[in-house]
Amino acid sequence: MRVAAIRRTVLTASAVSFALLVTACGGGEEGGEDKKATGGGKSEKPAAKALTAAELEKLVVTKGDVKGHEITKPGKDDVFAPDAVSVQKAECKPVAQVLSALPAAKPTASAQRLVVHKGDAAKKDMPSTEELGEMTEEEAKQATIDSLDITKTQTSLWSYDADGAQQTLATLREAGKKCAGGFAMTLDGDKQQVTKVTEEKLSVGDEAVAWTVGTKQDGTSADTKVVVFRKGTTLAGFSSFNIAAVTRGEAYKQPTAVIDAQEAKLG
Repeated sequence: MRVAAIRRTVLTASAVSFALLVTACGGGEEGGEDKKATGGGKSEKPAAKALTAAELEKLVVTKGDVKGHEITKPGKDDVFAPDAVSVQKAECKPVAQVLSALPAAKPTASAQRLVVHKGDAAKKDMPSTEELGEMTEEEAKQATIDSLDITKTQTSLWSYDADGAQQTLATLREAGKKCAGGFAMTLDGDKQQVTKVTEEKLSVGDEAVAWTVGTKQDGTSADTKVVVFRKGTTLAGFSSFNIAAVTRGEAYKQPTAVIDAQEAKLG
């Protein structure tokens, strides 16, 4: 999920909502060294190999893997270039990267999908001016926000040779601790402030990091759910954003259905 693009969607939707309301209402570790005694000496386990791009494409979640979710390949407007992220504090860059659905270290291969889940109200069109006109101002406001109950999750697979996945996850974990109080970042030219990096508990894969990352941009505060888990030499990353929750300033949950489906496919 392209975070800045979705934030722009929120701002645009909020502007549209306001215009409609005014009109209607008048107002175990792998990849490391594993030595075993064999006879009179020791032998090393061959270094673990990264999965290829073709292998990752078969393993990343796809249409039909998560009930009630739309899964597509992200378009060019849904993803960032690797150099799109810059940060005030170098040690915080790994957090900024995975927040933006970018790998925290250069993988050997990768695959991505955009996963969209719509709430019941969001499956319908945004209320028309006529429909809003028949509601009270508060009813119209809530109906409009309900129509934005859409969770977008950018799901990524990144593969690494040897212990690269392990080391990258360790770097992420440390960065999350060091940058818990926030930091300034620029994403695709848009300046924003990360206000918090709050750790969450999530048991998935061989090991994992999970956060709620708070940001503020152009006066709009938002929370993004971020998870990265390791399965062997592969990292699975998730950056998830709910438009209605952000508009209301409400908390929302990790996209566990997507995460569980991806873990199952990785085996």
